[in-house]
Amino acid sequence: MPAPAVLCIHLIKSMKEVVSLRALQQWLDRFCYKNPPRLGIPGLMRYIVIGNVLVYLLNLFSTNGYPVASALLSFDTSAILQGQVWRIITFIFVPTGSSNIFFFVLTLYFYYFIGSALEREWGSNKFTVFYFFGVILNIILGFFVGTASMYYVNMSMFFAFATLYPNLQFLLFFIIPVKAKWLAWIDAAYFLIAVFQYLFTGHPLLALIPIVAVLNYLLFFAADIGSQFAYWRGRAKSKVRQQQYKNAYQRPGSGPKVVNFHDAKTQTKAQYLHKCAVCGKTDLSDPQMEFRYCSKCNGYYCYCADHINNHIHIQ
Repeated sequence: MPAPAVLCIHLIKSMKEVVSLRALQQWLDRFCYKNPPRLGIPGLMRYIVIGNVLVYLLNLFSTNGYPVASALLSFDTSAILQGQVWRIITFIFVPTGSSNIFFFVLTLYFYYFIGSALEREWGSNKFTVFYFFGVILNIILGFFVGTASMYYVNMSMFFAFATLYPNLQFLLFFIIPVKAKWLAWIDAAYFLIAVFQYLFTGHPLLALIPIVAVLNYLLFFAADIGSQFAYWRGRAKSKVRQQQYKNAYQRPGSGPKVVNFHDAKTQTKAQYLHKCAVCGKTDLSDPQMEFRYCSKCNGYYCYCADHINNHIHIQ
């Protein structure tokens, strides 16, 4: 049975009621790590890249410059309903974007690099689930809008990469060093522009294609994003309280003040969002450190990057 079909069966059998984004993310982690290794496809992006290269080469041998291979393999709702069911899978391998060979090779290298990094971080199971979630969402949407493409799903992998490795530097234009988190904001702006282009050109349904790709990313990272927003919001409120404290008790010529030391201590107390259960590091003591939650521990335990893969699981 094909891997996507096996994946769908496992998902349907294992699906439980989810009441929060954190619960959804924990369920996805448990589903990926508790299911047998055969659920994942090791080196998935290698096969995706090879498939793209084969279709690209077949297009080069087409007559009159018409990409016959892409036309026969791309997602087409009307053709699928007429019996060409192979398009439901083969559209994954249809090249998208520029036909220039330099940009084509650069794009495939980008896909392979990002996908392989995510697979090393997550394991084959979770990366396969992540990628085929995007495939399944695109197939469902494709039957409503008439077409589907993996372009935005492949591009959205960079959101996942930047969330896991926000401070990793890339050389923009092979010269300018830029951190992954800032490139992710550029990627987000590109997605937003694409949505508005579809809306303003009279194709509102096509605007759902990049939105669905982002939705796939949010299924796996929404809880982490929410935690980061809560952390920075808490930091901002803490700075406001500290400034109010200084204005109240350090105003020149205001005379003696009565200080409630308990309130002052509470207001100025450092607040952290993540704390390693092994070494005690927090996101305040080490702002550059990355923190993760272990899905194998029996409970809600957080670990720093030094100990997420180097600790005794709590049962």
